[in-house]
Amino acid sequence: MGQLTLPNASCIYIDTVTIIYAVEQTPTYGVLLNPLWHSLQAGNLEVFSSELTLMETLIRPIRNSDTFLVDAYERLLGSPQMQLIPISKTVLREAARLRAITPSLRTPDAIHIATATISGCTQFLTNDRQLRTATTLPIVILDEVLNSIDKC
Repeated sequence: MGQLTLPNASCIYIDTVTIIYAVEQTPTYGVLLNPLWHSLQAGNLEVFSSELTLMETLIRPIRNSDTFLVDAYERLLGSPQMQLIPISKTVLREAARLRAITPSLRTPDAIHIATATISGCTQFLTNDRQLRTATTLPIVILDEVLNSIDKC
């Protein structure tokens, strides 16, 4: 299993699936993301996401009347360490531009990429390989990190 490497003093964007892995402590991914949360707590980096992440993470718990999970998502996403960026006109314009030049890009993904770009993030954590086709922002695919072999 590979290890997630994060540069100090960086701006990391995390998408919805990354939040889900962390909050629900998805086996393997939860452990993989521990360096992110430790670096965040130590003040070595900033973590950003879109307000869209709040909506996307709450759908299933609300549908299932899982108030514990709703509270867990709201605590993490509302914490002072997380910076949820509003879906502004600037973000929507950039998302529209991304959709126009990358027709296969879905609207929520375009909003996430636009938010990361406008926020000046230096890295984007996700498990969606298709996002690489829509941006020059460094995309870290969690499955690829898991499958990498450390060579010593």
